[in-house]
Amino acid sequence: MADINSPNRPALPATGPSPAKPGANPLFLREEELRQGIEMLFFGYRDFISEPDRILADRGLGRAHHRVIYFVGRYPGSTVSSLLSILQITKQSLSRVLSQLVEEGYIVQRQGTSDRRQRLLTLTDKGRALEEQLTETQRQRLARAYRQAGAEAVEGFRKVMLGIMSDEEDRSRFGVTKRRP
Repeated sequence: MADINSPNRPALPATGPSPAKPGANPLFLREEELRQGIEMLFFGYRDFISEPDRILADRGLGRAHHRVIYFVGRYPGSTVSSLLSILQITKQSLSRVLSQLVEEGYIVQRQGTSDRRQRLLTLTDKGRALEEQLTETQRQRLARAYRQAGAEAVEGFRKVMLGIMSDEEDRSRFGVTKRRP
């Protein structure tokens, strides 16, 4: 059986009616168009994380480590509780991942200045280098796709992604405070 991650993998059989026509009216989406959207999210995400997964595996790290490194890099000085809110994982899961990243020198924890119970997280130089390496592969892939799709499609993608998000706090990170109908 062919590995689905192989560049020589066989194409999946087309299912249902032909692909959605460009400019299809979004008010009349068919089941097939919605299913294709689900599949495109899956395949897009799989390919989006494939190179970072290889880089992480070489270091004995996984996707959970990637998420923590990314968000600590994106928001230096984050608290553990803010990271828990973003990632929506258990304290136990975050503790396990964070402990490894601290032990291996990717992240440092400092005590908060106003609240000594707070643990403020920042990347070390080693952590910043890894975050940049992981993000660069994804940045290049996204930039290429954006260039090929054009400005209108980029804005459409943004609207679709915001529409998929259900958490108002997450949406507010992107300047959206109310869910569009």
